[in-house]
Amino acid sequence: MRVLFYDTTLRDGAQSEDIAFSVNDKLRITEKLDDFGMDFIEGGWPGANPKDLAYFDEVKKLRLGHARIVAFSATLRPGSLADPEGDEMMRSLLAAETEHAGVVGKSWDLHVRDVLKVGLDTNLKMIDGTIRHLKKRGRSVFFDAEHFFDGYKHNRQYALRCVKAAAEAGADVVVLCDTNGGAMPFEIGAVIEDTAASLQGRLGIHCHNDMEMAVANTLQAVQAGCVHVQGTINGYGERCGNANLCSVIPSLVLKMGCEGIDGGRLAALRDLSLFVDEVANLIPDKHRPYVGDAAFAHKGGIHVSAIRKNPATYEHIDPALVGNSQRVLVSDLSGEGSILAKAGEFGLDMEKDRKAAREVLRRVKDLEHGGYKFEGAEASLELLMKRAMGVHRKFFDLIGFRVLAEKQEKSLTPSEATIMLKVGDRVEHTAAFGNGPVNALDEALRKALYKFYPVLRTVTLVDYKVRALSTREGTGTLIRVLIESSDGVRTWETVGVSENIIEASWQALVDSIDYKLLLEEEKA
Repeated sequence: MRVLFYDTTLRDGAQSEDIAFSVNDKLRITEKLDDFGMDFIEGGWPGANPKDLAYFDEVKKLRLGHARIVAFSATLRPGSLADPEGDEMMRSLLAAETEHAGVVGKSWDLHVRDVLKVGLDTNLKMIDGTIRHLKKRGRSVFFDAEHFFDGYKHNRQYALRCVKAAAEAGADVVVLCDTNGGAMPFEIGAVIEDTAASLQGRLGIHCHNDMEMAVANTLQAVQAGCVHVQGTINGYGERCGNANLCSVIPSLVLKMGCEGIDGGRLAALRDLSLFVDEVANLIPDKHRPYVGDAAFAHKGGIHVSAIRKNPATYEHIDPALVGNSQRVLVSDLSGEGSILAKAGEFGLDMEKDRKAAREVLRRVKDLEHGGYKFEGAEASLELLMKRAMGVHRKFFDLIGFRVLAEKQEKSLTPSEATIMLKVGDRVEHTAAFGNGPVNALDEALRKALYKFYPVLRTVTLVDYKVRALSTREGTGTLIRVLIESSDGVRTWETVGVSENIIEASWQALVDSIDYKLLLEEEKA
């Protein structure tokens, strides 16, 4: 069955807390959705704000290869029924000059009485008049029957009259909306089958995620006969969000055999998810199904042992189908198989050195018991493996360092770090200032090493995270420091743990520099 995918990230998704797309943001997402193969892109409500008006002016300039743009609006106001041409919302909708229009109308008698405050028959006339007005002006119309499932439960006859009115007025698709997100999957199918038997035309589905049922309800709706699916990338939307197309699309295509997005484009799904996160300036959720970093990550030793023999043992699809990849996590839950698999990722052949593998496993378990965490510090893990295999060399030896932090009555002076280290048979003794003790130590360490390893000038500290591992000891608790570094080409993460934040930071800093120097040595 061919399913039409309708993305409303730019309208419904933009109603999510913490999201505020600019016009340029919306245009960039539009192009990305088009490249992916989305059938319809709902760009916004041209009568609602200047930003959406500007979007519809600018989107005309894009050369889209597949997607069709939809402008959105509500039905006519009761006072405009006699003169639709004079309705301001209709004028704005038509001025967007899109071939397709999305129209939302009430289908729950509660909303008609308490929100619109009009008679039930008047609401039917608003639905009918709006669709006929747009059809006469050559528009394809998607009618969103708002709160349809709640309306059906409370007044089945009236809810069906609403969607019948839309279908008879010429709506190209009648979209059944679970606007409050309160429907259950076992309810969806029966309601849709009853609705389909009551009217002619294509049905669509639009679900919200207030009970975390939006994806399940959407799949159930397609199983019951809906051929038009609405949702948002990453499930963004008001309250708890909308049906997540990053889960809906691969489930329909890969699990239910639906047509709509071909295999080549489906492999761009993870990239699309990350792109929208980036434009929205939100941190990607690593636990998202299909596209998240953790979707095909394996931590338990039994799991890793199994996937090394056959990935299908713990992976429901090939990750590459959606642009993702398998990951093995090493922790105190790992077995020897996890160490061997991770070593393979690092280009290390531990299969021939099982003694080293067992030593790494022992060290990982001991270190994680002491507060280390290697899932987010794989550079430190790789160094640990190389040390166990005897393929790591020390690039310098610390003789000692001192860090000073001074606070005067009205000001905080820069911190100072003095360091002495040995490279080969040469001793370097230097000092540096920083805007804190860790920064001062970092600057002093780099300054001491630059003359020996000038490539370190390309390394920058991207992120620095500190976590207290217990609150029982107060300021004397164990501290874990995670450092993310970059040379402009690749990034890596290192870890250090100590009761002393300076010592924990030192461990992570040294691993970061060691890792970069090893990379350069291997390239040479």
